[in-house]
Amino acid sequence: MSYQQFAYLYDELMKDAPYDEWVQFVKERCVKYNVLGTRLLDLACGTGELSVRLAQDGFQVTGVDLSEDMLAVAQAKAEDAKVSIPFFQQNMADLEGQADFDVIGILCDSLNYLQTEEEVRSTFSNVFQHLADEGIFIFDVHSVYKIAQLFINQTYASSEEEISYIWNSFAGKSPNSVEHELSFFVLDERTGKYERFDELHFQRTYTIQQYSKWLLEAGFELLEVSADFENLEPQPESERIFFIAKKYK
Repeated sequence: MSYQQFAYLYDELMKDAPYDEWVQFVKERCVKYNVLGTRLLDLACGTGELSVRLAQDGFQVTGVDLSEDMLAVAQAKAEDAKVSIPFFQQNMADLEGQADFDVIGILCDSLNYLQTEEEVRSTFSNVFQHLADEGIFIFDVHSVYKIAQLFINQTYASSEEEISYIWNSFAGKSPNSVEHELSFFVLDERTGKYERFDELHFQRTYTIQQYSKWLLEAGFELLEVSADFENLEPQPESERIFFIAKKYK
């Protein structure tokens, strides 16, 4: 499967994602916590949808992702949008060689793709090292409730003329983890037949207390924990948890 096909499938799966809300969230937190600069690192940027939108809103964006194919699509999007974004292929748990940033974001629950506690802690440490003094770190994750109650043993499906998918989720081997088994059926306009593509994705989350502890160990001051874009404290059935942390001099 070529990267164009994979990106088409990914963007189709994410077409209803609240990208505008993520952008607004970042902008509001920059104002709230007096971030003066605009240098922003979009870690695990994927196909660049947020990178492009943030650049269009005035940020000096750099994108980093593990997937070479995703980055190729992201670069094409940036060129189409006529914004200049340097993209680099790196694992966020092994981040190195980047300049200091005023804002670093790991958005769209991308942190949940790290499989071990050690990778999360290494990522936090690397983010701290790449933030400028007074810079902020913003990330969001799936809640434990969402993994356990809304993903595990659930099936989701979409049926449209050009592309359909079946999405089955199963409990992972690690605590608070899930495996997503995705089967896409894409219409080949040349033959009129559907072609099947399969993807397997792993996600793992932790409690708010655990993320908070790791942030403090990395040197951050935790400024805020909220849920579901609502600027409210997380509740037992909150689905998406947001963390804001700052690096002080």
